[in-house]
Amino acid sequence: MISIRGMALMRGGNVLLQNSDITIFPGHHVGVVGRNGTGKSSLFALMRGELQVEQGECDVPKQWRIASVKQETPGLEQAALDYVLDGDTELRALEDQLKQAEVQNDGHAIGRLHDQLATIGAYEAPARAASLLAGLGFSDEQFQQPVKAFSGGWRMRLNLAQALIARADLLLLDEPTNHLDVDAIFWLEDWLQRFPGTLLLISHDRDFLDAVCQQIVHIEQQTATSYNGNYSSFERQYAEQIAQQQAQFEKEQAQRKHLQKYIDRFRYKASKARQAQSRIKALERLTASAPLVANSQFQFGFRDPEQLPNPLLTLDDVQAGYGDTVILRSIKFNLVPGSRIGLLGRNGAGKSTLVKLLAGELQPQQGTLQLNSGIKLGYFAQHQLELLDSQATPLQHIQRLDAHATEQQLRDFLGSFGFSGDQATRQVAPMSGGEKARLVLAIIVYQKPNLLLLDEPTNHLDSVMREALVYALQDFAGAMVIVSHDRHLLRTTVDEFFLVANAQVQPFDGDLDSYHEWLQNQQKARSESQESPSSPKVDRKTEKREAAARRQQLKPFKDAVANYEKEVHKCEQALADINAQLADNSLYEAENKPRLTELLQQQASLQQTLSQAEEQWMEAEEALQVEEANS
Repeated sequence: MISIRGMALMRGGNVLLQNSDITIFPGHHVGVVGRNGTGKSSLFALMRGELQVEQGECDVPKQWRIASVKQETPGLEQAALDYVLDGDTELRALEDQLKQAEVQNDGHAIGRLHDQLATIGAYEAPARAASLLAGLGFSDEQFQQPVKAFSGGWRMRLNLAQALIARADLLLLDEPTNHLDVDAIFWLEDWLQRFPGTLLLISHDRDFLDAVCQQIVHIEQQTATSYNGNYSSFERQYAEQIAQQQAQFEKEQAQRKHLQKYIDRFRYKASKARQAQSRIKALERLTASAPLVANSQFQFGFRDPEQLPNPLLTLDDVQAGYGDTVILRSIKFNLVPGSRIGLLGRNGAGKSTLVKLLAGELQPQQGTLQLNSGIKLGYFAQHQLELLDSQATPLQHIQRLDAHATEQQLRDFLGSFGFSGDQATRQVAPMSGGEKARLVLAIIVYQKPNLLLLDEPTNHLDSVMREALVYALQDFAGAMVIVSHDRHLLRTTVDEFFLVANAQVQPFDGDLDSYHEWLQNQQKARSESQESPSSPKVDRKTEKREAAARRQQLKPFKDAVANYEKEVHKCEQALADINAQLADNSLYEAENKPRLTELLQQQASLQQTLSQAEEQWMEAEEALQVEEANS
């Protein structure tokens, strides 16, 4: 088991944890939760042996095999399936030994190694890797594609598959659902429920934590506390604990007030001096409990739209895509005030394409998209985080929207999004992804939209901000369309679902549980069709000719993906060079101000170029996936 006793943990000179005691038994699935920056990832680094405790003990069994997800993936020529198999280090070690034995013509070693490979199920390993890839959303055709052909989000899925195939006693997963769609999250949830080893899971996805975990470790105010049960159980226990803490604080405050009143009244009267001294000592002995600390600094709501035209927009037989590639066909629906739509479908099916179409970033290839003249759009997408003015502050961003508001009014507004005091006047450039996401949401809310288009709005948000967003959306008076892998957000804010699949957008009759069941039935049908007697074989020449034709058909799409990928890597390298220069402390001296200004301008320009290149790369990837599915 994992035993943590009296542990203190520091990183970069900052105290993250102190006096923490936790026990995790073998086979337990444990969720690690807490605000961003409280030390969750540092706890994982400790488990991997990358950090040492400052005091106390953290004992992880030495014989345990530990697996975790890599955060970076180089652009390799290696096939995706082989890359995933590299995660099975025991398999790869035996394969290397076998190659060496074959070179040495050591018959005894060759026989022994083949027996060992059979014992660990090595000959079924490619099938296991293929099953993991399929579950995470890869098509059969993608199994043999080189790693470098995949975008960043898909490479993270490859890293996740590599961690899952490892023969781990302890599996460490840090936000594994961030790059997954709902389809893949359902699959991963089912897989982890069957995982026999010990699991430590950092996640802000409460539905995922509820389904997978039986213990929660909560990190708050430099203390890690363990709770039995899933996330919902933890929330109940934590709320009761906070209520008791507040009740104790209020009781002590009343006692203090009563004692102080007696002391103030009688301390200078000779006849009451002894009693007054007794009360003073009692007041000194009274334990000082902490007052209730508000769990959320985020408390915002959407302001009433100035008008609510009906309908807000109408799509009539619309076709959408990129260039000559068609992603969606025959789209037909209206959005009216009160429409609350969640989009379902695998990554690459066209959900983001539909949102871009509604936002006006894409024009219809065919058909009619009619916007009401009174429409006021609030659009959130990941690329907008990089479109913020990196040299401006949150206060300046909001001032640009309303020149007539007082600074205090704008500060009060920003405070509800966590930008209080100096945080309101800090430049955007060094902000985290979560801080940038909060600022983009603040900008949207301030403009009083009547139509919200939200594409993965919770990706960088911690659980507290996610909950604040849920409450705000529940009271939103206009229409909204949401793409999200956060099922709690969808369950609590959406009234109806549309399924994006096979280039179509159709109403889905059911809730998320129905969708999970539908996915399982689809998978079952595919498995049965693969097991059915094969169709008559096509001769070898015809197969080769058809394969060559498919390759030729896909070549321009693959070339586009490769070109955009090169542009992304070029921008990333240039940004890395600038960031390295900005790390030089001498650059911030007065005489170097012109050079610093120049570098910051270059950084902002490159960040915008990178954002656009990544967006084009994703669009090219989506077009390629649609073409592969149709070919």
